[in-house]
Amino acid sequence: MTLRFGILTSSDRSSRGERPDLSGPALADLVTAQGWTVTHTAIVPDDLDALRKTLSTWADSGEMDIILTTGGTGFTPRDVTPEATGLVIDRQAPGLAEAMRLESRKVTPHAMLSRAVAGMRGRVLIINLPGNPKAAAENLQVVLPVLAHAVELLKEDPGAEKHH
Repeated sequence: MTLRFGILTSSDRSSRGERPDLSGPALADLVTAQGWTVTHTAIVPDDLDALRKTLSTWADSGEMDIILTTGGTGFTPRDVTPEATGLVIDRQAPGLAEAMRLESRKVTPHAMLSRAVAGMRGRVLIINLPGNPKAAAENLQVVLPVLAHAVELLKEDPGAEKHH
């Protein structure tokens, strides 16, 4: 199954061109290494409305199966990616965020500070990842093994049952 991804970076500095986005490209490399496709990428400021609008527009477009966000999951006042995600998802997928925090905790105690969430809007899965390129890649690698099956289930693919 070829999955289609959107990768949305939330960063004030990167959106203003003050620093390069390293996390979005790192995630794109991991996605394409799986043989999957990145259909959309964007960088938006750490802004609730910009994130909400982009997430909902992308999810409703029918052009992707999974949206990965990177950045905005920490404790600073401008870290609002989980809140924006919460506003657009229909259902939560807490096991994904829990698994990422559990595995990240083996690398750093700072994993406990992650507020990342995951959930579904219609038939699109949205997963929040950290803004640090290394941490974003590590977290994505935790959930990679279940993504194809998750999308099969969301699309009610009759073949999904063979993976149970």
